[in-house]
Amino acid sequence: MSVNYDQILEAIWETIYMTGAAFGFSLLIGFPLGIFLVVTRKGHLLENESVSNVLNIVINIFRSIPFIILMVAIIPLTRLIVGTSIGTAAAIVPLVFYAGPYIARLIENSLLEVDKGVIEAAQAMGASPAQIIFRFLIPEALSSLVLALTIAVVGLIGASAMAGAIGGGGLGDLAITYGYQRFDTFIMVITVAILVLLVQGVQSFGNILSRRVRRS
Repeated sequence: MSVNYDQILEAIWETIYMTGAAFGFSLLIGFPLGIFLVVTRKGHLLENESVSNVLNIVINIFRSIPFIILMVAIIPLTRLIVGTSIGTAAAIVPLVFYAGPYIARLIENSLLEVDKGVIEAAQAMGASPAQIIFRFLIPEALSSLVLALTIAVVGLIGASAMAGAIGGGGLGDLAITYGYQRFDTFIMVITVAILVLLVQGVQSFGNILSRRVRRS
């Protein structure tokens, strides 16, 4: 049986849904983690070597696990959270565990690009650590943060395609079920083309947004 266009559209929607939901949850985890990675560093606003070391170890552990292995490793947790280990909703759980630490590192790198003089000037004005973070540090790094999060979304699109290997739905599942298992070259080409277009669209939007928020 050949795939029809309704199935292709459904696969596109599932990929967008997985990517969007996973990005939202990952951002809730990764953004504060990235901030804490920066401000608890030696010589920074809330220097705390113990907290910094623990955060770095935990994040490095999750980042060192290939996504395909991570999906299988946390199947019991996925079943506990969503009640099943297959389908689009189930794929979101490992995507969050994969992207959360990755976003934390991206946020960390962007915030570290901010000139220390900005922080010192804010401290001289008597700003509290929270005020420095949200009124100086993040706004100064906003353009870089947008590009970093764009990279995270692109990575999630690729990971969502891999989720098809365990029945996660989306374009990856379509490519494996019809393109690989049934030797349908047309479907394989179509799914690859759609993924390329999605990535190009996200990257272009991120580049434009980054330029618009860049401080002169």
